[in-house]
Amino acid sequence: MKDIPKDMNFKEYKYLILSDLYRHVGEATLSSLIHQLIFGESYKYNFWMRTCAFSIRRPLLRLTLYPLARLMWKHYMYKLGIAIDPSTEIGSGFYIGHFGGIVVHEKCRIGKNCNIHQGVTLGVANRGRSKGCPSIGDNVYIGPGAKIFGNVRIGHNAAIGANAVVTKDVPDDAVVVGIPGKVISHEGSVGYVNKTDYEDRIG
Repeated sequence: MKDIPKDMNFKEYKYLILSDLYRHVGEATLSSLIHQLIFGESYKYNFWMRTCAFSIRRPLLRLTLYPLARLMWKHYMYKLGIAIDPSTEIGSGFYIGHFGGIVVHEKCRIGKNCNIHQGVTLGVANRGRSKGCPSIGDNVYIGPGAKIFGNVRIGHNAAIGANAVVTKDVPDDAVVVGIPGKVISHEGSVGYVNKTDYEDRIG
């Protein structure tokens, strides 16, 4: 999993917003960025969330850009029903398939190329053996309505089915369904996580 630097520079910030854009529309051009910021929905949330995370760590931008970025992030949080704090560690290529009812605890860690959908909760467990927050690997698909709680690791290339409830570690390439979540195959997220070839395209 690629950690997001606590003090990202502009190049790293640009890489994140363009990788998210590519995952949404399959290109990372200025025209597609402008189009998404005007007419898009889910990507707007990504953009302002990333911009908050970048601008708050730079003294000048904290006084200029950050207040606007935070205002826009809050606006889309309430409008779209997405609660993901800018301080959450999220890798490149973050894709929100459909907005509404998405809640992610700020201490969760999400790898690159994660697909998340409406009704998903990544939540904290406050006691017991699984006390803590989830850690999501790379290229993970999390289906609509899925719930992942506690200090559990979701392996790389895993697929969590719609409405599954996961409270235990999930191995790499696993497909999990049901309540409680059970592994039914090792076909993984292939075919669900797409447009991941942005690394060579956006540098």
